[in-house]
Amino acid sequence: MYGIVNKSMEELVTGRFGQSTWASILERSGCDIDFFLSNEPYDDAVTLKLAAAAAEVLELSLDDVLHTFGEYWILTTCREKYGGLLETGGTTLQGFLAHLPVFHTRVMMVYPGITPPIFKADNITDTSIDIHYHSNRQGLQEFVRGILSGLGKLYQIPVQISLLQSRDAGDSHEIFRVSW
Repeated sequence: MYGIVNKSMEELVTGRFGQSTWASILERSGCDIDFFLSNEPYDDAVTLKLAAAAAEVLELSLDDVLHTFGEYWILTTCREKYGGLLETGGTTLQGFLAHLPVFHTRVMMVYPGITPPIFKADNITDTSIDIHYHSNRQGLQEFVRGILSGLGKLYQIPVQISLLQSRDAGDSHEIFRVSW
């Protein structure tokens, strides 16, 4: 993952819990990187170790940490760093979610070496949409759920997110139903 992800996690933790908590997370994770460069790629294991250490230090479940970080990613990081890119996604939640694959194509222009997940939208109705999430990365479904929840908050629409299928259950990818 690019350093912007780790840097964003650091900003979330220091903003809510202080610099000393982040220092504890770094120590617990075994990560010896003091400063993340936004445009530099880092091994995915670094991010996962930081999330696991955050769960331990903050005494939360890993799922809660990933979900909270997903919301933060949309509501803070994306708004601040990629506001224009977010605006190109659509004027409604349904429109943004339906065009999620195009959105990630635009992200690839900003980060040319990125390996983004692949999203597909189907079963689009007036009150829901199914989002298929394909990724080589395991264990991030709660981060994706947080992103979807954050998008609901961004568009000021209360959403319910159901997991219809999961790799944890032996399926090939996750499918989330976002309802409003």
